[in-house]
Amino acid sequence: MNPVYFLGWIGFRTLFKFYFGWRVCNPERVPLTGPVILASNHASFVDPPLVGAGIKRGINYLARENLFRFPVLGWILHHWQVVPVDREGGGAKGLKAIIDRLLAGGAIVLFPEGTRTRDGRLQPARSGIGLTVIKSQAPVVPVRVFGTFEAYHREMRFPRPWHRVVVKYGEPMLFEQLRAEAKVCSKQRLKEIYQQVADEIMAAIAGLQPNEDKSSFP
Repeated sequence: MNPVYFLGWIGFRTLFKFYFGWRVCNPERVPLTGPVILASNHASFVDPPLVGAGIKRGINYLARENLFRFPVLGWILHHWQVVPVDREGGGAKGLKAIIDRLLAGGAIVLFPEGTRTRDGRLQPARSGIGLTVIKSQAPVVPVRVFGTFEAYHREMRFPRPWHRVVVKYGEPMLFEQLRAEAKVCSKQRLKEIYQQVADEIMAAIAGLQPNEDKSSFP
């Protein structure tokens, strides 16, 4: 973590502790070095910093490229090593930047659903994350956040204080067989593999429950 990222990391951990009374489950499942994709469900603006604040390593986030135009915000995003993407997050330039960060040994947060849920329920995964997983060779850690929809969903103007939020990290997924098949299969099968990977990740996220295993209160 560089100094600017570290200050933000400390700030968010403090916010989650005293404003929400957060809980973190199984952060030791996330490798502290090397490339890794953190694949999380998405219910709130709270989710990205919550996923990153629960582990003790720097994380690459995604943000719309137009946000980098604002002087102070752009400076912060640059020092937080945020990856600029287009509005839909699926452009070739953004994908290349994500792959480059992973090939350099970085960790990145992605949301298989593509957008925040409108009703608090898990949504189907889009194939884009499958493409990223296959091309990157990075392990995938499924992550599930709980309580963030109730604490700060898209219709709320301000976050609800002391509504507990929980982040739980799952066991790493490797996808070695599908990556091997992707090197020799047809284009049609390749598209199917992308969606299969996305669906398997989403199923792993759905399988995470907040009351399993021991948790910590940072």
